[in-house]
Amino acid sequence: MKDYKIALLPGDGVGPEVTREAARVLQAAERAVSGFSLNMESFDVGCAQFEKSGTAISEEVYSACQQSDAIFMGAMGQNHPDRMTLDANGTEVSGHVMFKLRFGLDLFAGVRPIKLYPGVPSALAGHDKIDFVVLRESCEGLFASYGGGIYCRDYVATDTQVITRMGTEKVSNAAFQLAMSRKGRVKDGRKMVTLADKGNVFRSMAFMRKVFAEVAKKYEDEVQSQNLMIDALALLLVQNPEDFDVILFENMHGDIMSDMAAAFVGGMGMAPSGDIGLEHGMFQPAHGTAPSIAGKNLVNPTAAILSARMMLDWLGDRWRDEALKKGAQVIEQAVTDTFADRVSTRDVGGMASTGDFTDKVIGHIYKSKI
Repeated sequence: MKDYKIALLPGDGVGPEVTREAARVLQAAERAVSGFSLNMESFDVGCAQFEKSGTAISEEVYSACQQSDAIFMGAMGQNHPDRMTLDANGTEVSGHVMFKLRFGLDLFAGVRPIKLYPGVPSALAGHDKIDFVVLRESCEGLFASYGGGIYCRDYVATDTQVITRMGTEKVSNAAFQLAMSRKGRVKDGRKMVTLADKGNVFRSMAFMRKVFAEVAKKYEDEVQSQNLMIDALALLLVQNPEDFDVILFENMHGDIMSDMAAAFVGGMGMAPSGDIGLEHGMFQPAHGTAPSIAGKNLVNPTAAILSARMMLDWLGDRWRDEALKKGAQVIEQAVTDTFADRVSTRDVGGMASTGDFTDKVIGHIYKSKI
């Protein structure tokens, strides 16, 4: 039985709360399934750590993350309801953590599942089956300018978008491999990857489209592909989310569209994510720190719990460990059963507290027959 080292980065605001709940669920899955062991160690990072020490993430913590089997992050960012913690460049300190890990560990594939669970209200009327994935290239695009850019004489500022062949090939391969592992789009079960871009205007995105098409040819016998302009995609996704399976975006576009898509399935509290590379993986709820409700037992832990499920699934694939894969399945079913029981937190129309919701999920884990 392999012992897996998990670096926990609770972070700021509600981050410690959702990390605690996710850890409780992981421990329950470990006991219920058996066959794997998780060694979870917590480290201080984020804005609170920056205010205390002047550094958002130390080299020692970065090294621990680098040496771990997986990283689980709670939430990173604003730690006060009325102000943000900014660095000398005027940008949020949370980026010191996020981008150091993403860029340093080459976590190029930002995977954000968008799935509607039983009884959860959607911002889209008449759509009761929503299940697709936003895949965001996470190391290039406009975000490649983080920490750089040009600021000239308080008159002009510029940031440069970067698209490389290697980066596009890696994330395109990840998109098709992800589609192969799924059941296909809700509409008809067809496995499909959609690239959304603005290649009709920007040369960098025309290049991204070209490289994507080259990669698509390798998978054409198993997975279909299509290109849509980002503005057209935004319209079609709202009208018919069932038409989509895996959608690949440039970094900034993916950041925006994944948040919009979260509204389809109940909001950010229902939005898990994974930043995945060839050798490392970091998993976290896609929501922010919500400092106004921190410590009040109100935050929805679903996104964190589902991110923990993603972590087990990724580790299971990486190490060919069926016990981990089973643990992921048990968590997924337990979350589904909890919502089917009409137990939910206030942000999605229920009355359960953070802890009560997790307790219900854990109860279903122990009842699991998977």
